[in-house]
Amino acid sequence: MPDPPGALLLDIEGTTTPVDFVTRVLFPYAREHVRDFLIRRANEVRDDLALLSSEHEADRRAGSSPPPWRDGSPAESLHSAVTYVHWLMDRDRKSTALKALQGRIWDEGYQAGQLRGQVYPDVPRALARWRAQGRDVAIFSSGSVLAQKLLFSRSDAGDLTPFLRAYFDTTTGAKGDAESYRKIARALGQEPHAVLFLSDVTAELDAARAAEMATGLCVREAGLPSSAHHPLVRSFDEVL
Repeated sequence: MPDPPGALLLDIEGTTTPVDFVTRVLFPYAREHVRDFLIRRANEVRDDLALLSSEHEADRRAGSSPPPWRDGSPAESLHSAVTYVHWLMDRDRKSTALKALQGRIWDEGYQAGQLRGQVYPDVPRALARWRAQGRDVAIFSSGSVLAQKLLFSRSDAGDLTPFLRAYFDTTTGAKGDAESYRKIARALGQEPHAVLFLSDVTAELDAARAAEMATGLCVREAGLPSSAHHPLVRSFDEVL
């Protein structure tokens, strides 16, 4: 029997949080507010806009046919940024610049009381149980670290951040890259085999397993897969 894990690494969508919260609530909120946000916070988001422009150029060079980006005037730059953000969102791109900008927009929404994070009912009691057992718990999501902290600090179950040790996003690496999981294990002070990664995405679990992490496939909403080579997790109540 393998030793019990010293740490757990959790995905968000479909793992701790209903998928439709992100697609039905968070994404539409960011899309609706991005133009006004960029106008009001122009001086604060220059780095985000520069990164967006850089990613746009990479997309153009790769032949992805993004919408044109024009820098002739502030109004043209704003229109270009908003149009490109919408284009990225339509394709569910895991863009670091997009995720950073979305996190800032959601921050305003949470602070204004217009947004509240959602988690499955078993999540708070599992986090408390794992913490009581002395295990570290961390998050790895394509959403920015800011967005992760907002979701768990202002959730419908209260502030869950005291149970979470660390947060990782795509600045660490792609979720489909085994090296990302090795980096996370090192950051947690654990050998990869001592970390249990829970996600509803098989490709992510495959990458974690390639890094020698233990894995569990969450099947909360999609139902049982026809075949799976990762242990199935229907509820966090089943885990440790």
